[in-house]
Amino acid sequence: MTKSIAVILGSAFERTIPEALDMQPVEINTDWGRQKMFKTTRADDREAYAIVRHGVPHHLLPNQINYRAQAAALKKVNCGALIINSSVGVLDAALPLYKPMLLTDLMMPENRLPDGSTCTMFTEPEDRQGHLVLNEGLFSEELSDEIYKLGPDAIHRAEGDLVFVYAGGPRSKTPAENRMWAQLGAHVNSMTLAPEVVLANELEIPVAGLVVGHKYSVPGIDNPPEEDIRETLEQARSATEKILLTFLREGEPATFGNHIYRY
Repeated sequence: MTKSIAVILGSAFERTIPEALDMQPVEINTDWGRQKMFKTTRADDREAYAIVRHGVPHHLLPNQINYRAQAAALKKVNCGALIINSSVGVLDAALPLYKPMLLTDLMMPENRLPDGSTCTMFTEPEDRQGHLVLNEGLFSEELSDEIYKLGPDAIHRAEGDLVFVYAGGPRSKTPAENRMWAQLGAHVNSMTLAPEVVLANELEIPVAGLVVGHKYSVPGIDNPPEEDIRETLEQARSATEKILLTFLREGEPATFGNHIYRY
């Protein structure tokens, strides 16, 4: 079976990307429930999928997303490359707002899903279970390189690490929490993304994280005036949308750089 490619989208793209590619809704049955996806088949016969994490229309809070069903559905369609997109708060004044950025690392201190259970697909003993061993990290270097080449002028790629920290919703973070994350070495944060990254890796799906900062989240760093934010948010959305559309039209599967250690 030919490998497919996929994206997980935030609400900014819930209609624009599926409509631009004439993607059709499909529902995938999984052990964790039914997952709605959008599908198109390219001219080269490769299938491309999109998951809108908050639903269409937006109705799911971050703690209401069925992360395991998402991952299981991607595995069922033989996903060989996954871009996960999210809007993020920025914890480092040196990083730009409104410009797509590629993640390199992740903090998820408790490795738990919103319901308190461990963030894993291996909830019961079974043959396929094992330890996710991070040889290259949770974000695929090969896939990140592929994404960067789709828009080198549009994407900010940090010279060092760009670390995402997961702070589960639905509430936002306090100033003290944001200061703590920044002191621990995090650069951006949001209420989603991390569970999607971890679970996809457990199912041996290469992942890239493409995020856009919509505000500075650390006290003492000023944000632009609101009228400027509206304009620059639209510019950021357009730049990100172009990269995601190009990937769905032209992207290729990547080699999984980690491995599952099984006894």
